[in-house]
Amino acid sequence: MKLTILGCSGSMPGPDSPSSGYLLESGGTRIALDLGNGTLGAMQRFVDPFTLDAVLFSHLHPDHCADFAALAVLRRYHPNPPYDPAVRRLPVFAPENAPRRLAALYAPNEAELARTDLSDVFEFIPISAEPMRIGAFEVQAIPVAHLCPAWGFRVAAEDKVLAYTGDTGCCPQLTELAADADVLLSEASWTDFAGAPDGVHLSGRQAAEAAKTAGARRLLLTHVAPWSDRDAILAEAVATFDGPTELVTPGGSYDV
Repeated sequence: MKLTILGCSGSMPGPDSPSSGYLLESGGTRIALDLGNGTLGAMQRFVDPFTLDAVLFSHLHPDHCADFAALAVLRRYHPNPPYDPAVRRLPVFAPENAPRRLAALYAPNEAELARTDLSDVFEFIPISAEPMRIGAFEVQAIPVAHLCPAWGFRVAAEDKVLAYTGDTGCCPQLTELAADADVLLSEASWTDFAGAPDGVHLSGRQAAEAAKTAGARRLLLTHVAPWSDRDAILAEAVATFDGPTELVTPGGSYDV
């Protein structure tokens, strides 16, 4: 299983990175986990977006889904697509309100919103706790604690497991999500501080504690806000988790 970092900036794009977006490839199957601001442009450096087999959205905050509108433009208006996007609709696994929310993101104005239906090129599939088979991937979605309905994804292929937190605060579900995972791709939005709000984000220390408790083998830190101290986040994670730990970088590639 190959992981490519399309973007890893938390809450908004940073000067050196798009927002959150990740490409997973295995056995000829390609899926995207989130498509935040700027990630579709980055994706085109690695693969043709028409070769995606599915997109999975952990939640619908703009820094995780804003480039869906650009993907809709591509699939509707590319003059020479490799196939008819209306016949081969792209599966989109997302929270159940995604068709309405993403239509609002795409619609040119409020008057057009009621008539905006993107199901001509996308197949919307509400996320649930039921395992999902997407080509070479077996995906288990697990609800996590955030400011809106949010999911982490446990993705298995080639006898390997990658766990992706999406956005979350500390919650018991992280142990289930990352249990014995080969890689935990965890948000770490800020350094640890007293009075941090519950159910919003993880610090570097909290991400490391989640990896340690769950028995994950490797920790990759992502979703660092542009105003956060990356070195300090990494240092507190390394001090807590004994396994390999690093901050991901845009364009970085990892074998899981």
